[in-house]
Parts: sequence; structure tokens; C-alpha cells
Amino acid sequence: MLHYIKLSHKYVFNLKIIFMAINLQKGQKIDLRKESGEKLQNFCIGVNWGAIETKAFFGLMKNKQDVDLDLSCVLIDDNNNLCDHIYSPLYNIQVLQQFGLPKGKLTTNDGAMRHTGDDLQGDKDGDDGLDNEIITVDLNRVDPKISKIFFFLNNVGKEDFSQIPYAKIRMFEGTPQRVNSVFASYNVSAEAAFAGKRALILAKLYKKNGEWKFDAIGDPVDDSFLGQTIHRIVENYL
Repeated sequence: MLHYIKLSHKYVFNLKIIFMAINLQKGQKIDLRKESGEKLQNFCIGVNWGAIETKAFFGLMKNKQDVDLDLSCVLIDDNNNLCDHIYSPLYNIQVLQQFGLPKGKLTTNDGAMRHTGDDLQGDKDGDDGLDNEIITVDLNRVDPKISKIFFFLNNVGKEDFSQIPYAKIRMFEGTPQRVNSVFASYNVSAEAAFAGKRALILAKLYKKNGEWKFDAIGDPVDDSFLGQTIHRIVENYL
């Protein structure tokens, strides 16, 4: 029997996980097929990130600063129209309307994708290997008109990605409460080039010749609000 406890939207397991994951590089594209040749249809997209560590009292003490990142996605149809979304319902509706965007929600209209909820802190005790936020995906239920699904992170605070020690995205089979096997992972480490970048376009699922594929984009951008990132995706990534 699997036993777990939930801690700030995270789960601790007594389950041994066998990792046979593909370690992706920026810009790498892969088919969603397992080693057996079977298509990957039901999986989770999980993101894990670290809190910021600062020193105080002449370096004798360490402070941990919460990092509130939001994992979101937008769904694009065959005509390159934005037709659905998942992002936090906590975003100010008046600000969203300035970008022509509706109120946030945690489930797609077709019920194929669901967000587990908001994590407001990041890993304050170092990388625990667990996901802070997760979106579950059932490709069998995705509306047939959808051809692209973009995943991205926005920082609600004022920190940029050069300060955040790590951000990791992985695709795994299982549920938000149980990891059966990791299919692919992509790590983004803090770099000086990320200075001033407060959002990260992580990846996209896209359909080609009727089959879904995955593209590890990994582009940091200087957007200060989710609406800017969505506009950027629509204008530059379709």
C-alpha cells in the first residue's frame, strides 16, 4: 500500500521510482512513445523550483525567500487561435481584461487537463525532488481542434530567473499523488543570462501528422505579468 502525506501541494512517497527518463536539452523535440512503442496518452507535467537563499549578519546567517511561480498553459487550435487556458483564478480579472483574457481556471473546457493548485513558496529546504505544481493531461480527451499546448512559468514576485536556483519540468506517468515512471525531464539552472527575466516559456505539446510530440523550449523572457507571456506566445511561437 502506498502511504503519503501532503505538504504545501507536495507529496512525500514511500514508493520506489525507477527513472528511465529522457534528459532533454533546450530546443529538443521528442515523440510521445514509450520504449514499448506504446503512445503516451495520460501523464502529468510537473514543475519544481527552489526558494532564494540570501545571507544576513555578515554572512553568518541564511535567509530563505519564498518564490511564488505559477505554472500555466494555453491551448491553440488548428487556425492558431487561443481557445482555452489554465492559469490561477487569483489573477486580477481587471488586469487580465486589459490583455483581452478571461478569468483564470484550473481545468480545461474539455476536462482533459487539470491543475493541482498554487504553490506560494518553492523549495525552502533545498531540492526535494518533488513537484511544486502539476498539470495532469489526458490526450484522449483533448478537443480534436487543439493542435498546440504551451506551458509556461510566471513569477508573481519581483525576482528574476537568475536569482531562482533551479526550475525543472518533467513529464511522468501516474497521478499528482503517485509517480509511476518519469518519461522526460528538462532542467533550467540559474544563469547570468536570465537577469531581468521573470517568466519562462517551458515547453509545448504539438500535434504533427495526427500524433502528439513534445518540444522543450526553455526560453526566459522579461514579462512581468502572465498576460504579456500569453501575448508573446501567440505573436512569436505559433
